[in-house]
Amino acid sequence: MMIHQKRTTCRACGSNGNSLKPFLELGPTPLANSFLKTSDDFSREDAFPLDVYFCENCSLVQLLDVIDPEVLFRDYIYVTGTSETMAVHNRQYAQTVADLQQLTADDLVVEVASNDGSLLAYFKQHGVRTLGVEPARNIAEMARQKGIETVNEFFNAETAAQVRAEYGPAKAVIANNVLAHVDDTQDFLRGCKSLLAENGLVIIEAPYLKELLDRLEYDTIYHEHLCYFSITALLHLCDAVGLSIVRIDHVPVHGGSLRMYAGAKEDYPHHAAEVLAQAAEEEQLGMTGAACYDQFAQNVIDNRQAILDLLHQLKDEGKVVAAYGAPAKGNTLLNYCHIGPDLIPYTVDRNPLKVNLYTPGMHIPVRPVSTLVDEQPDYVLILAWNFAPEIIRQQQAYRDRGGKFIIPIPEPKVV
Repeated sequence: MMIHQKRTTCRACGSNGNSLKPFLELGPTPLANSFLKTSDDFSREDAFPLDVYFCENCSLVQLLDVIDPEVLFRDYIYVTGTSETMAVHNRQYAQTVADLQQLTADDLVVEVASNDGSLLAYFKQHGVRTLGVEPARNIAEMARQKGIETVNEFFNAETAAQVRAEYGPAKAVIANNVLAHVDDTQDFLRGCKSLLAENGLVIIEAPYLKELLDRLEYDTIYHEHLCYFSITALLHLCDAVGLSIVRIDHVPVHGGSLRMYAGAKEDYPHHAAEVLAQAAEEEQLGMTGAACYDQFAQNVIDNRQAILDLLHQLKDEGKVVAAYGAPAKGNTLLNYCHIGPDLIPYTVDRNPLKVNLYTPGMHIPVRPVSTLVDEQPDYVLILAWNFAPEIIRQQQAYRDRGGKFIIPIPEPKVV
């Protein structure tokens, strides 16, 4: 595969380009996790279109510009285990699934895109067998060092067959924040289904499109995230691969996510009535028509202007504004708004893999979190706003000395 290709059909329903309507153009954008080591790398940086489409047939919101996953995911710098918020989420997640599926020591839980094994570690505490499937070589090794057996491969139907042959069927196949990353979405779901034991469940978490629209979370759009799921679109996808959605939980993580529980139609012949009711509600809210997406695009333009107005005002007043976090979403926001070191001289991050690098596109240096207290900027723009309460709590010393925070989404707000 070339580094960059463009799809011509919808991932959920297979419709051709005539049904795919563009509604948001974020401009040529570098890859959100392609941090740069030195200033010598700046001139060699690539950028790719970041345009968002709505399928009029099945309502799936998606990107058509596809970057080779070998480029995006083989060497990865997002680590689940650095966040206290995610630790609490994962502990509760494992408990919920263990109770629902009545897991025993004989049962297998497979997690696709298992990252550093943080979630599977909680399943191990329940005494079940666990297996991770993680394509990033460096992150898979982190998981193994924690004692989490991990297959270092991309997941698809072929990989699923190999896993089942070696490890047997799974009572739960979990995939968090990865379905959106996959170009061949139906093949991925077929692979998940093929791993299931009798009455097993595929359990998938993904950011919820309604939350993205309501909270103006346009910064969560980047090349790794090829799809933005509504319940309506998930129903179309599951129908295409022989899965029934038996339950959907709404969870607050990552700005508001869906946790979908789906079983093989052989075991669960019908979608749950409450799931169908939620899809009907989406239609009533206008999520199956183009108008709400056009309004979203206008709101994005307005947000960019409001953020820039605030940052320029603070600069004119002689204030120093730093940033907190170097998340992928932050790089969408920085590049779309053209916020560089002239407005924000540095950002800070707890992830040691990002410290001393430069953000893609805008080339803002990433420093250790201790820099906030050492240099005491007047304001801190929280790029990792989905962890804002945790960040603000951790930075009490900075606040006690007069520091203030800016949350950029859905509208810039000083706290």
